[in-house]
Amino acid sequence: MPQTPPFTGQLNTSSYNKNLYQTKEEGYPGLYYHDNNLVSGSLEALIHHLVPTMDYYPDRTYIFTFLLSSRLFIHPYELMSKVCHLCMEQQRLSDPQADKIAPKILQLLTEWTETFPYDFRDERMMRSLKELTHRLASGDEVYRKAVSQMSQGLIRRLTVLSQYEEALGKINATAAERLTALKAKPQAAIQRDMLSICNDPFTVAQQLTHIELVRAVSKSWDFSIYVLSCFSDHKKASNLEAYVEWFNRLSYLVATEICMPVKKKHRARVMEFFIDVARECFNIGNFNSLMAIISGMNMSPVSRLKKTWSKVKTAKFDILEHQMDPSSNFYNYRTALRGATQRSITANSSREKIVIPFFSLLIKDIYFLNEGCANRLQNGHINFEKFWELAKQVSEFMTWKKVECPFEKDRKILQYLLTAPVFTEDALYLASYESEGPENHMEKDRWKSLR
Repeated sequence: MPQTPPFTGQLNTSSYNKNLYQTKEEGYPGLYYHDNNLVSGSLEALIHHLVPTMDYYPDRTYIFTFLLSSRLFIHPYELMSKVCHLCMEQQRLSDPQADKIAPKILQLLTEWTETFPYDFRDERMMRSLKELTHRLASGDEVYRKAVSQMSQGLIRRLTVLSQYEEALGKINATAAERLTALKAKPQAAIQRDMLSICNDPFTVAQQLTHIELVRAVSKSWDFSIYVLSCFSDHKKASNLEAYVEWFNRLSYLVATEICMPVKKKHRARVMEFFIDVARECFNIGNFNSLMAIISGMNMSPVSRLKKTWSKVKTAKFDILEHQMDPSSNFYNYRTALRGATQRSITANSSREKIVIPFFSLLIKDIYFLNEGCANRLQNGHINFEKFWELAKQVSEFMTWKKVECPFEKDRKILQYLLTAPVFTEDALYLASYESEGPENHMEKDRWKSLR
């Protein structure tokens, strides 16, 4: 069976051209085009446009875009039921030439299971899938093998997803236990620091990249589903929240590591270390960790340590801050991201393929695109032009997350980054004031209340 191709370059504007859909389906009522681009349609028409016929197979760009956006209008299991019914009808109509339609139906199902495996956690989805594949597998031996391969691939993806979520739960439980110990005995709970675990900035940046690619952007985590689910059902956005929580944790870990040392020269050394880690993250293309480190170093308990900062060579930090400057809608960052994306497309080595965007900004972009355009037009048709744009952004992210991390894992560093206790905001302020006393009445009042 042909495999679903990578998404790189798949969702460019030319891909939406009506010429890609030149079939008898072209005349199906309810689909509307503008300048040869599909721009809107009724839900029923769009579903029909998804289903292969004897002389038609939907463009993969359309498959991805519709499967992604359709869940805002119809549950995946309901869509699967309709698709199965239409596929069976096409197979009946094509008989005795079923050999021509069966491979296309199998390919559609394969693309669905590969791109949105999370959908198939629903027993109703699996029931419909089994019903249709059983019908297809009852024929030629080739189809039986293809159905078996597709089913095994889906089971593998669902197993990896479950294992990932279970591991994530254990990590969170361990972190919670250590944070409880920190609250009971703050200094006793923190017996180590980052520099005692690893003093090589490049190695730490590599391990942060592992976390971004494996924990937050794992293949087992279907980002695309959650992007749209978070707009329609906030309860389903837990994985998006988990990713934001990781960003916040890294920021607080950086601030904790800086505020912990009693001596000024030690604090300055930690600052310079994390500046170097941030620079290595930038070089790798790990913009999310880079921004988290910068955010941690800009937290008030850290930024107020003027005597410590006076001992730090800040030129490198100033350059990094400039790259991630939020002014002009993060113009500098977006320029750097485009450069990293271009490098990834033409890269020969896996190291050059890494692109990890600033996740919160990506979600913000998608959120405003979603809020700024209606899902339906005045005539009730689905605004497919909007979903082309959403799909472009989501597919780009899905391309980035397919990159295998080329760096060797260091489990000791990974465990520390993921589970080391971090100070609360109040604890950070208290440690900061104890390192460098309060300078004004507001800080003195806060120090008294914290003590």
